[in-house]
Amino acid sequence: MEAPKAKKIEKILETHGDKRIDPYFWLNERENPEVIQYLEEENAYADFVMKDTEPFQEELFEEMKARYKKDDESLPYFFNEYWYIVRYEEGKEYPIFCRKYQSLENEEEIILDVNVLAEGENYFEVGSVAVSPDNQLASFSTDNVSRRIYTIKFKNLQTGDTLADEIENTTGKAVWANDNEHIFYIRKDESLRAFQVYRHKLGTDSSDDVLIFHEKDDTFDVNVFKTKSLEYIFIASSSTISDEHRFIPSDDVFADWTIIQPRIDDLEYSVEHYEDEFYIITNADDAFNFKIVKTKIKNCGMENWLDVIPHRPEVLLEGFEIFKNYLVLEEREQGLLQIKIIDEKTQESHYLPFSDPTYTAYIGVNLEFDTEVLRYGYTSLTQPSSTYEYNMKEKTTKLLKQQEVLGGKFFAENYISERIWADSRDGEAKVPISLVYHKDTPKSADTPLLLYGYGSYGHTVDASFSNVRLSILDRGFIYAIAHIRGGEYLGREWYEDGKMLFKKNTFFDFIDAGKFLIKENYTSSKHLYAMGGSAGGLLVGAVMNYEPSLFNGIVAQVPFVDVVTTMLDETIPLTTGEYDEWGNPNDEEYYHYMKEYSPYDNVEAKDYPNLLITTGLHDSQVQYWEPAKWTAKLRELKTDDNILIFKTDMSAGHGGASGRFESLKEDALEYAFLMKLENKY
Repeated sequence: MEAPKAKKIEKILETHGDKRIDPYFWLNERENPEVIQYLEEENAYADFVMKDTEPFQEELFEEMKARYKKDDESLPYFFNEYWYIVRYEEGKEYPIFCRKYQSLENEEEIILDVNVLAEGENYFEVGSVAVSPDNQLASFSTDNVSRRIYTIKFKNLQTGDTLADEIENTTGKAVWANDNEHIFYIRKDESLRAFQVYRHKLGTDSSDDVLIFHEKDDTFDVNVFKTKSLEYIFIASSSTISDEHRFIPSDDVFADWTIIQPRIDDLEYSVEHYEDEFYIITNADDAFNFKIVKTKIKNCGMENWLDVIPHRPEVLLEGFEIFKNYLVLEEREQGLLQIKIIDEKTQESHYLPFSDPTYTAYIGVNLEFDTEVLRYGYTSLTQPSSTYEYNMKEKTTKLLKQQEVLGGKFFAENYISERIWADSRDGEAKVPISLVYHKDTPKSADTPLLLYGYGSYGHTVDASFSNVRLSILDRGFIYAIAHIRGGEYLGREWYEDGKMLFKKNTFFDFIDAGKFLIKENYTSSKHLYAMGGSAGGLLVGAVMNYEPSLFNGIVAQVPFVDVVTTMLDETIPLTTGEYDEWGNPNDEEYYHYMKEYSPYDNVEAKDYPNLLITTGLHDSQVQYWEPAKWTAKLRELKTDDNILIFKTDMSAGHGGASGRFESLKEDALEYAFLMKLENKY
């Protein structure tokens, strides 16, 4: 079977006097039957190329699925007189949301059975479920297209009836006022930016809803939430580099909204409530790695902020949790997360002890305020996700739940994790790499190694356990994460050095990590593979242009590869809010810098690695046409005989297939592709 060839319709794109010719621009016509035909031809070709691996894909899928508990349930948490649980039943793909009054011994009430709602749908997702303060009603939101646009509905928990109220085109989130009859929610604009907050009164038509707040600056989006104390409702307006918060008492929906601190460029802050004060985490006063301040509710402007936890240049403050007698901090030092407990009465503090060379720990769901018990999570590359309960007074730890790995073949002691530091080319930094492999896997030039990276938005890919990943570890692969600049692994400066006009550091760090792994004899170019999704797809796409012979194969998941064209198109979701990340190409300096690394704009006639590219037709974050155009251009220009396949999920969006196990088929395809290149299937 011949590889598909997309037709060419020349389109000249001119910006700042610079002309780019884009012969595949037409592929952005989602409704054009020729576009759909091309995507289907690519799907058929991908199936043809991978046909010999189909039994192996099925084996992988069943093996992955077998490790999961079919009837699993979440750890119960207590809130407002009820225990809340999310559970799965064997043979069903979707969650069941339930609760028990006061005691776990009491009878279960089903709030929502998503399996019933999803009947007859190709794709279905519940965005969020929120119970009213009097426990009588629940709001829930649904999406059956995968564009992250949700319809909010309501259910009477006493009768089981769904109310007539329906609110379309929302982010899915609903925040209840304390009167049990008003909710606040967020609408999206045409580009899917969250931009308006409305108030809805139950029993009224949504066309009568009251607009509370309209965010006019298209680089900002909005969120609405309730404080842990349940006493205040907040609207947060945020861009990449700036925040603004306003609030009302939860008891008074008609109150005037008070702004804490009006927005200032480069001032970030977020808020929690405690008694007559707000606690605020912020980068004010050059606290680039953040500090915590407090202020009286009545005088909450920045001039009144008092330091509680001062700024420390070597420690990134990632979050905090307030209890009646304790303050708990989430800190990152040298890349590793620590949890610090401070006794508010004595001001004594201590850290929770963690032992793996690379891991992640985080504060869990702690809805109770007056308690000595902290719930936290811990996972590493060799340790399944665990939730612990820690008594802050007694300093005792209890394991509540550990992710089960079924099948009887997984023993943590059979796997080794490491953290190593690669030299970067600019001599400015060392790039941390987390690794995991089976103890029987040798380090050698013949050992396959999969290097994963992301490196954008300050998002850190931490070392965590994956059930799915065992399928390649048990087949002799080493798995590595490159903690490159653009993430916040080594603090805020690590992020700043990998964005805007420093973006290329992200790509060079990844290349330097790959070369270091070869130099240290973990693998060789013949057996080195790269994987990245979304902005991580941009990463692997750029890296492949810079160093086409460094990797034998690349998996690019929903990749953001047509950077310049997308960032010039303000109608596309996310574009305007992204200027603080990538720069605004309407400015000539940013345009030329972006053009230098944009994967699509830099495809040339040369040999490229083996490639698997994936997308979802309804993807709201990275539009399907970016990988489609990239594939078409690579097909036209590449000079090698390596595999190039492009798979579009015709029913899903950015997160892939809905349902608990369906997404494992995508994992199975990716792993089968890697194994095929290693002749090991």
